[in-house]
Amino acid sequence: MARPPSTSLHARPSEGVVLFEAEHRQEALDATLVEPYARPLLHWRQRLFEAAVIGQDPGRYEGAGFGNVSVRLPARGDARPFLVTGTQTGGRESLSLQDLCVVESWDLSRNRVVSRGLTRPSSESMTHGALYDRGRDVRFIFHGHAPALWRAAAKLRLPTTHPDAGYGTPEMAREVVVQLRAHPGARVLAMGGHEDGIIAFGASAHEAGTHLLKLLRELEQK
Repeated sequence: MARPPSTSLHARPSEGVVLFEAEHRQEALDATLVEPYARPLLHWRQRLFEAAVIGQDPGRYEGAGFGNVSVRLPARGDARPFLVTGTQTGGRESLSLQDLCVVESWDLSRNRVVSRGLTRPSSESMTHGALYDRGRDVRFIFHGHAPALWRAAAKLRLPTTHPDAGYGTPEMAREVVVQLRAHPGARVLAMGGHEDGIIAFGASAHEAGTHLLKLLRELEQK
């Protein structure tokens, strides 16, 4: 049986993957349009995988893959889409365009995301969208898991979301915005309600990635 072109999905919180309602259109992305943006995104995704900030470990998080990255795409009218890695792709060493999808819109009040691609959007897409809404200086967002950095967040004075805000929820998305309004110069923050969760962002992939890797290197040297 052929899969319908559009499906409405809502995963239960116990599944630990997608926690929002997703209106997803199953279709291949136009490589000529997204490849220039995907290239630096996937380059840095590979570097974060090698640094174990993105990955999969049977002994952690019930074996679920962790980490996702995204890049802002050019605006189309009122739409401000972004390209993001698909749900549960963290364990794959290398990704291609087939592992990415375009998030066309998001609605925190309705806990809903509209997307298209051959894979469903990452569970943190709502948070990515809220960050992109914060300002046009945010072009790349990297979300990974770094236990040592997460535990040292207070010592490093990293902005940290409230522990009651769970991953993949509108509450987490709103908390990220609250923290960044309070710390406008921040480029890395910790997710208090998401074990080991760290977010880095910037105007370029290089800016977002180097901020994160620099903090990791400094911790290793202490």
